[in-house]
Amino acid sequence: MSGDKSDFFDKPANIRLMLRVFYGICALLVALDFVVHRHTEFRWEGLPAFYPLYGFVGCVLLVVVAKWMRKFLMRPEDYYDRVELVESDSQRGRGDV
Repeated sequence: MSGDKSDFFDKPANIRLMLRVFYGICALLVALDFVVHRHTEFRWEGLPAFYPLYGFVGCVLLVVVAKWMRKFLMRPEDYYDRVELVESDSQRGRGDV
């Protein structure tokens, strides 16, 4: 590969530009939260930044629950390659075929 072409995300200046655009969009959305009237069902939905906080707390809870579930759902790396399974199959007569 003689002509290594640099992609868009290889340049740090482009990354800084993208981050500035994303931060600008976030700031605009927060400002619009105070201006735009929302028709809410419950009183707490009308609080400023309710939905971003609700989403953040939900994501954190998903990660915490997934880490907790991993303790009892995770299997060893060699779960399907264990010697006991091969020996039990050969004892039943399946290994002679």
